Amino acid sequence: MTATTTRATDALTDHYFQMFPDETALLLENLQPEETARLLERSPLRRGVPGIERLTPDGAARVIERMNPVPAVQILDAMDPARAAALLARLSPETQAPLLNSFHPRKTRELTTLMNYPPDTAGSLCDPRPVTFRPEIPVREVLARLRGLAGRRIEDIFIVEEEGRLVGSVSLPDLVRADLKQRVETIANPSPVAVPALATKEQLVELLQKHRLTAIAVVDFDFNLVGTIHGETLFTAVQEEASADLQTMTGASADERALSKASFAIKKRLPWLQINLATAFLASFVVSLFQDTIARFTALAVLMPVVAGQSGNTGMQALAVTLRGLALREIRLRQWLRVEFKEMLVGMVNGVAVALTTAACVYLWSKSSGLALVIGISMVLSMMLASVSGAAVPMLLNALGMDPAQASSVILTTITDCVGFASFLGIATLLSRML
Repeated sequence: MTATTTRATDALTDHYFQMFPDETALLLENLQPEETARLLERSPLRRGVPGIERLTPDGAARVIERMNPVPAVQILDAMDPARAAALLARLSPETQAPLLNSFHPRKTRELTTLMNYPPDTAGSLCDPRPVTFRPEIPVREVLARLRGLAGRRIEDIFIVEEEGRLVGSVSLPDLVRADLKQRVETIANPSPVAVPALATKEQLVELLQKHRLTAIAVVDFDFNLVGTIHGETLFTAVQEEASADLQTMTGASADERALSKASFAIKKRLPWLQINLATAFLASFVVSLFQDTIARFTALAVLMPVVAGQSGNTGMQALAVTLRGLALREIRLRQWLRVEFKEMLVGMVNGVAVALTTAACVYLWSKSSGLALVIGISMVLSMMLASVSGAAVPMLLNALGMDPAQASSVILTTITDCVGFASFLGIATLLSRML
């Protein structure tokens, strides 16, 4: 292969990595980890780093474990420190220790510090290399130093005192517009938005909603600057949290990925399937209490899924809205009464509207006004209770310190099934003379 052909091939490969990162990651994940490791070892860092970063966390860890130490360290060193620390934390101690010891001592300290923070906290997500300046430095010198930081992601700069205490921040537009002779402290925001290192993702989302931020300062208990969270990192973390909530609502683990091992998926899913089975037996028990009524009026068995299905959908709508409100801090526990009243009103009005349609259809099908009345009343009652339950369950779990996203759907399904069956069959029993 000629030098020209080699350069052309490299240029096309670089272009593909840049323009189609997701497709590149899919191609790499379809290979065996050993094959991906060998491929990235032979690739320049401009392809190796995005190649690792686009893989799933478990997949990236398996590739790094199979790479030779030198290229693995080079890739990790070129990555965003927070991502590199999160990846190192997934490695076995036997693989992790030699890699950490291969970095520059300062980089080793940075990565170790990030790994010591609890997962999904501000400290674990931050870049431990914030761009800082002393208050008395003139703007001209600040700009000159920034030009020497080619390749670094810079959104805001921070003003710190000698002991590292955060005293201000300056946005790049303000810095560019300032007089070159001014001291940087004169254009700084003296009350910068900052979060403690142990702040959660939910608190970061709340800050992002209140303030239009390009970066968030992370501080310790003495307000000393620890690092900064870049906007891109924050949005990625928020997206991951939202997708994890959607996944846990079905009983799957937040750690499971589409390419996770089958044994891992079974281990994480099976307990929730067993819990679902227990709740299904509970719903069956409720139905068994009315087996005499069902035996007398077989049409009830045909219509039971209609009531249960509508109440289930109603409850899930209320659950989704409430979970989003809790995650984004739009609602607080003290507002539970207001939320419940709203959901009760919504459930009642929607229940009446659906009940009229359902009763009309049932009457046309069965020619029984009594059966139409029974399903109409039970539809209103079950949908109203389901809507109230959909809002109450996540708020109650949140008040108890439990994860509302993971447990709410299982509990709510049990409630809506039991309420739907009990209301329909109970009202049918009470009004059996009209059937």
